[in-house]
Amino acid sequence: MIAESGHYALVLALALALIQSTVPILGVRWRDPALMNVSRSTALAQFMFVAVSFVALVMLYVTSDFSVVNVYENSHSSKPLLYKITGVWGNHEGSMLLWVSILALFGGLVAAFGNNLPLSLRAYVLAVQGWIASAFYLFILITSNPFLRIASPPIEGRDLNPVLQDIGLAVHPPMLYLGYVGFSISFSFAVAALLEGRIDAAWARWVRPWTLVAWIFLTLGIAMGSYWAYYELGWGGWWFWDPVENASLMPWLAGTALLHSAVVMEKRNALKVWTILLSILTFSLSLLGAFLVRSGVLTSVHAFATDPTRGVFILLILCIFIGGSLSLYAFRASALKQGGLFAPISREGALVLNNLFLTAACATVLIGTLYPLALEVLTGDKISVGAPFFNLTFGPLFLPLMIAVPFGPLLAWKRGDLLGAAQRLTAAGIAALLAVAMLWAWTRGGNAFAPLAIGLAVFVIGGALTDLAERTGLFRVPFTTAARRARGLPRATWGSAFAHAGVGVALIGIVCETTWNSEYIGSMRPDDVAKIAGYELKLEDVTQRKGPNFSEMLAQFTVSRDGQRLSEMTPSKRNFAARASSTTEAALLTNGASQLYISLGETAADGAIAVRIYYKPMVLLIWWGPILMAFGGVLSLSDRRLRVGAPKPAKAARGLQAAE
Repeated sequence: MIAESGHYALVLALALALIQSTVPILGVRWRDPALMNVSRSTALAQFMFVAVSFVALVMLYVTSDFSVVNVYENSHSSKPLLYKITGVWGNHEGSMLLWVSILALFGGLVAAFGNNLPLSLRAYVLAVQGWIASAFYLFILITSNPFLRIASPPIEGRDLNPVLQDIGLAVHPPMLYLGYVGFSISFSFAVAALLEGRIDAAWARWVRPWTLVAWIFLTLGIAMGSYWAYYELGWGGWWFWDPVENASLMPWLAGTALLHSAVVMEKRNALKVWTILLSILTFSLSLLGAFLVRSGVLTSVHAFATDPTRGVFILLILCIFIGGSLSLYAFRASALKQGGLFAPISREGALVLNNLFLTAACATVLIGTLYPLALEVLTGDKISVGAPFFNLTFGPLFLPLMIAVPFGPLLAWKRGDLLGAAQRLTAAGIAALLAVAMLWAWTRGGNAFAPLAIGLAVFVIGGALTDLAERTGLFRVPFTTAARRARGLPRATWGSAFAHAGVGVALIGIVCETTWNSEYIGSMRPDDVAKIAGYELKLEDVTQRKGPNFSEMLAQFTVSRDGQRLSEMTPSKRNFAARASSTTEAALLTNGASQLYISLGETAADGAIAVRIYYKPMVLLIWWGPILMAFGGVLSLSDRRLRVGAPKPAKAARGLQAAE
């Protein structure tokens, strides 16, 4: 009865979503507060029912009910409990249920905490959420029902894909979906503003926290996915420009642009039309990612489904929501007032430049991802667009963006002083030049680009520190006064500084790992020694071990340096009999921000084991940077100004508006 209860709860959630998507709009048209308030109660009830459905599927996995097709195909009775639970979203049907559960969660949060919203705007926002939810409930119930039964239940399941039996899967997909689906609120606010015909600074203040929440989770989700691929797949890389990786990067780039654009709109009542468009495009790119992963058009370790019927259904959803919202935008955007004007050299101008480079970078990733698919459809030719294309197009767009980032916070609103900002960044510039000079001397004239890129990263970090120093008067006033000013700074200011510094930290990690990493690839037998980056790694022994649902070959390495024993590393290779497949479990030894990395390959007939050993200098900075960025986002989210309402125009401005 658990499966049937979950299925019926999903049907009831669909019915509530259909009510939520229609009745509140009638309430707005008839100006009936009672009908408009239906959106709130139905959003909360819809979340309750979809939560019941999701919990039911979790229970089916925990109890290993193999009479359910989804559980049979993706679980095993001997699998650890953690992986039984995470197996719920390790497949297409379960992950779609998680997707729509998070969608309902965000709708419920707007219903519960959106009391400061105008009644008509809240009704429109939740109605749009209802439209999206209805489409995906239909998609699940028609093509991807996770509660289908098997007439003759088998005794044992087929087990989850071994690659997904990792703690990273417990964290990565939920975080990624909280980002993807969280942008649906920005989309709903944008469509609601177009339907209502009213958009102002208050709208930007209302939409910014939701956008920030989605951006934080998407940042952490991408970082976690990158780290999972790094240590689980055994190839030693952290980003492959895989089309599905790109599908998560594109909404992140658009969402970052949206956050900066919303700030301009909130502070200066400008960039209204552009902000609305970014809100639509960001969630549209999230929907595009769902299509790429689930349509079968891509073959990837990240891809879930290969059923063309599902692909056509999602493509239909894609066309309806993207086409419909863009058509509404084209019809209504011209009626929106543009708002305040500003000089090119100003903080607004810097944020516009930021948007320009971010959206251009997003466009290059989009073209590189979709071009091979379009070419195959039109001509039948299969090509791949890989790292060389993206490095040559994406990198040059980020170079000027990184140069401009430190200037933005130091420029005044409306009209800024570029020379004055440059003078205040003198210390950051000197630090960057010193970093370049020291690295150039250390590498003895090797790769010229790497020291320059690290110098640029130091400049970005120094710029973030300069902004804080300028705001607190550090070095100009007594330290106690500067400390008091620092405590009084808005949290959003601290958040911005941490986020910008995080970009610089990540860039240092990327440059160091890609430029100065070392690699040893060979075959080893017990007592053989491999030397890499000053380390000596001796293969002591190879043993066999039995796990809960796998057998494992374990290699034991002793790590020494300058004759002194440092540690042991135990990479392994696991064989999952139920799936007739194997995985590589890499061993990592961390030294500061650098890591030694060992993964095992196949065993030869003579008993030698293929081994890959890497030394990756400063590699952990690649993920510490996004964590720092997300922390900055959390600080900004906790700023009390996001909770006290929208900024009100000055009295003179209100008088002019009244006179109009």
